[in-house]
Amino acid sequence: MIRMTRTSAWICAAVLFACSPAWAADDFPSQPIKIQVAASPGGPLDLVARTISDRLSMSLKQPIIIENRSGAGGNIAADFVSKSQPDGYTLGLLLSTTLTVNPYLTKGLSFNLKPISVLNYSTQVVVVYPSVPAKNIPEFVDWAKKNEPVSYGHAGNGTPAHLAMEYFRLLAGFKTVPIPYRGAAPMATDMLAGQFKAAFGSLSQMLPLVNTGKLRALAVSTAKRSPLAPQIPTIAESGYPGFDLSTDFVLMAPGGTPDDVVEKLYRETKKILELKEVQDVLRPADIWVVASTPKEAVDRLNAGSKLWSDVVKRTGMSTN
Repeated sequence: MIRMTRTSAWICAAVLFACSPAWAADDFPSQPIKIQVAASPGGPLDLVARTISDRLSMSLKQPIIIENRSGAGGNIAADFVSKSQPDGYTLGLLLSTTLTVNPYLTKGLSFNLKPISVLNYSTQVVVVYPSVPAKNIPEFVDWAKKNEPVSYGHAGNGTPAHLAMEYFRLLAGFKTVPIPYRGAAPMATDMLAGQFKAAFGSLSQMLPLVNTGKLRALAVSTAKRSPLAPQIPTIAESGYPGFDLSTDFVLMAPGGTPDDVVEKLYRETKKILELKEVQDVLRPADIWVVASTPKEAVDRLNAGSKLWSDVVKRTGMSTN
């Protein structure tokens, strides 16, 4: 079990996870399972949920019902799952930032959740408006320092694009003025109109704009180059070794869900994610398989929480 609050001790998560009661899962599931997706229909999270749901239903011999609960940076879905019965029949598919960032952005925010698996990840990319003279990350940092504070757009407070730019500007040492939007689409529209000159964004969304010359890509956020755009270097190889940010998709259960139920759900989802036909659906959307164990998911969330608690504190980010 993991209880997430603004002051949560994530370092203890692995111990707490191991202490959950072990109930027999031989008869699980015996009724439909509902997955609360923390996004609107049509987005990357929803695509993952709907791609695996039919196959998971066949594997578990029970209907899998997708319910979209978007809003508040994933908090609505996370809260709903947190307050559900810990029996494995209500799950949540969330972005990792809901769990590793939001409790530090909002006072009093608390979730009681248990990781099943980090299913997938996607990539962020730094893009600039064509009038910016920078062709790479070192040139962009030089330009930013000469033109600070640099205005940049993002899809909402606490979203991956917001966090990535704040983390990067701390490392690079320039000042920014964030401009929040209610989603990635309006943010991209205003960037194309020249309302601001730089942003992080999902690679799948930005790549068509880059390929048509409407924006220029400088670097991706992950440790390795994306197979979708191998010509775009990483931030790590552009002068910032160790820089590695991905947007993780995490399958969660309510805290206290039995270990063997969690283990069964992990095993079945892993089998499905490893299918070629599933990966062929997700790959064009820049969604790559992780399929971590529950313990690996805890460790990955621990690391994210440690990083973002420091970034939020140093940047003064808050939704209050």
